[in-house]
Amino acid sequence: MIPQFSDHAANERTYLAWVRTGISIIAFGFVLERFSLFLHTVSESFGGKSPVAISQGGREAGLAMVLVGLVALVVATWRFAATARRISSQQYVAYDGRTVLFLGVVVIVLALALVYFVMRPMMAG
Repeated sequence: MIPQFSDHAANERTYLAWVRTGISIIAFGFVLERFSLFLHTVSESFGGKSPVAISQGGREAGLAMVLVGLVALVVATWRFAATARRISSQQYVAYDGRTVLFLGVVVIVLALALVYFVMRPMMAG
């Protein structure tokens, strides 16, 4: 039997949830970047005059999401290893949620930037 198995299993489940979140953010960023490229190609096929307003910055927003997803994966891996060491050491360590709070704020800011990116063409027209 593994000592503190339930704690280690909970740590692993949390890690896997963060991995799924990071992969989802990366995938959404990739789709956003590809869709921006698609809109640009469609615009050029109409001679640069697209029937819909095309917002600039889709490629940058997609790249930012891929980078944020990558950072989420790196931070999740680091936290998983650190938490596993703390569980095994059986020392009392005060909880510090600053890393998770920081990552949450970054994702919220990125989501707000995406809302602006999507809404900008509608506000201009």
